[in-house]
Parts: sequence; C-alpha cells; structure tokens
Amino acid sequence: MLKLLDFYVIRQFLSTLIFSLIALCLIFLIVNLIESLDDFLDQNASIVVIIKYYLFYFPEILKFLTPVAILVAALFSVGRLSSMNEITAMKTGGLSLYRFLFPFIVICFGISIFQLYFNGWIVPKANEQKLAIESKYLNKSSNKTPLYDFYYRDTPLRNVNIQYYDASAKEGSNIYIEDFTSLTKPRMKQRTEAKKLIWDSTNNKWQLVSGFVRIFNLNDSSENNQKLNSKISIAQIKNFDTLSIDLSLTHSEIVKLRRSVEEMNYDELKEYIDLLQKGGKDVRFQLIKYYSDYAFAFADFIIILFAVPFASIRKRGGLAIQLTAAMLVSFFYMLFTQLGQTIGYVANINPELAGWLPNIIFLIGGIFIIFRTRT
Repeated sequence: MLKLLDFYVIRQFLSTLIFSLIALCLIFLIVNLIESLDDFLDQNASIVVIIKYYLFYFPEILKFLTPVAILVAALFSVGRLSSMNEITAMKTGGLSLYRFLFPFIVICFGISIFQLYFNGWIVPKANEQKLAIESKYLNKSSNKTPLYDFYYRDTPLRNVNIQYYDASAKEGSNIYIEDFTSLTKPRMKQRTEAKKLIWDSTNNKWQLVSGFVRIFNLNDSSENNQKLNSKISIAQIKNFDTLSIDLSLTHSEIVKLRRSVEEMNYDELKEYIDLLQKGGKDVRFQLIKYYSDYAFAFADFIIILFAVPFASIRKRGGLAIQLTAAMLVSFFYMLFTQLGQTIGYVANINPELAGWLPNIIFLIGGIFIIFRTRT
C-alpha cells in the first residue's frame, strides 16, 4: 500500500517538476533571446548559429533553475494534495509527515547527486562552446587572449615575471627571473633577463633566448649592535644566446591559466587553483567558491526540506501564504550562498567550511521545521 502511495505522490511531484522546468526555461530563453537578438542580427548570425548557442547555453540554465523548479513543483504538488484533503486522509491512515517526506528526500537527493556531476562536468563543457559563439557573434571578449604581465612564484626562492605570453606560438617575451638566498633573510643572489622564453616541445623544456644573468656578490658585515648590513655588488654578468631553464610551470599549465573558470570542470578548476597557489597567490576566495559550487548541487535536497512541510499543512490564507513563506526561505538560502563566500573570506573561515556553511545552517533549519510541523 505504501509503495503504491509513494508512487502516486512522486508521480505528482515529477510531472509538476518537468512542467515547471519547461516553463521556467522557456521564460528565461525568451527573455534572453530578446536581449541578445540585436547582437546576433548585427553579426549576421544564422538561425542555426542561434539554435546552437542556446543548446550550449541550456545546461547552464538548467543548473540555476533546477532548485527553483523543485521548489515550485513541491509547493504545487504537495499543496494540491493538501487542498484536496488527501494528506489529511493519509494522516488518518497512520502516515506521518516523516514517512510522507521520505520519497521526496530520496528523489531530491538522487537529483542532487546527478546535478553534482552535471554542474561540475557537463555545464563547463557546454560553456566552452557557448563562449566561443559569444566571442564570434556577440562581440564578447575571447578567453583565448595572450597573458600579459604574468607574475608567479616558481619556487619559494624564485620569482618569475613574463610580460607577454602567446600560448598559440608557445612563446613569451621580456622575461625576468629572480633567485634569492633564503626564506628567513631573502637577498637576491641572481637575476636573469631574456628577450624571449620558448617552449621546446621535443624536450619538454623552456629555452631562454638572447639575455644575460647577473650574479650578485653578497658581503655581510656585523655591527657592534649586531645588526646585519648587506652590501650587494654585481660580481659577474653572463650573456647567452640560448639557455635551458627548469620552471615549475609547463606550457600546458600556462594554457590552463588562459581559460575561463566557467569552462573548467571541477578537476581542472582544482588544478587551476593549485597553480595559482603555487605562484604565491592568496587563493582562499577561489577555494571557498570551489567548495560552494560543490555545495550548490545539494540545494535541491535542502529546499525540499522546507517546501514539503510548508505545503503539507493547510493554513489560513491558503497556498499563497505557504508559497510566500517557502520562497522567502529559499530566497534567503540562495542569497546566503552568495554572501557566505564573502563572509567566509573576510572572517578567515576555513575555505571548505565556508563553502558548505549555508548548507549546514539551512539543513539544521530544515530539520527544525520538520520536527516543528504537526505530523
């Protein structure tokens, strides 16, 4: 009996969910098409190109509209059951709210697991094609531009500055490499300058072209007050036509830095953050956003904990009050998901905790609502 009842409830929910997704996506697509149509026409884009653009845009639309569609589907499907006294009949038959909620939790948790893969790997792949069409037909800047003034920490004792790098030619220009003595008392011991930096694909090594190496002579002298005075002088200058050099970043890793984070899957995004961290950059905010993206996939699961209890109880004011209350809670959840990233960064919270903090807080709130709702 319960399995048949579960099937009935889930069928109501899923049918409403599919309808909600279609309706929301159509509204979004129509509004976006109206905004972008002039740009497509100015670039003489064909209907085929426009269709391809929105096909590649569709996964990203689904990513953000699925939690909203689940909220709407839960409110309307459960609200309909409540208004027709079907939930009252179920309770009379001994069905508790927790048992009634169980199939919704299972379905939405399954959707969240799928959306984790969908958001992390399918959406970035589609975004790569979408951005290429935007670059060509919507006059939006391409993410495949060369790198300018690229500075990173190659090792704890070496800084590298590349003023310009063209990844398509595998070549950089105006290179400066500074080597230091130690972490505790850093003094420059060597500075290498070159006009070009070329990636040797055959040997997988970097070649410096047309430059010189300054080697500094460091003379330390102690004063009576035991303060260290360092007198630096140039001991030697070595010119070179070509010079092989080992750097921690390879050409393929530099290419990754040119890509937009929108077209990186979760694995590539983590590698990108690691590259920035290796270069000496503070990556706490990027890490918070990375973990927040993981947590966002479970918004479907969090939202259902609020939507079903709100819609299952008939209150004065009807479904409108329940819709308003649940949507407000869901709105604050979405808002706190964005604000939580900034709060976590400013408050110096652990990035993983900061990324998952909205989910943790609203999960506790959802459980509280469930236990407070009459069963």
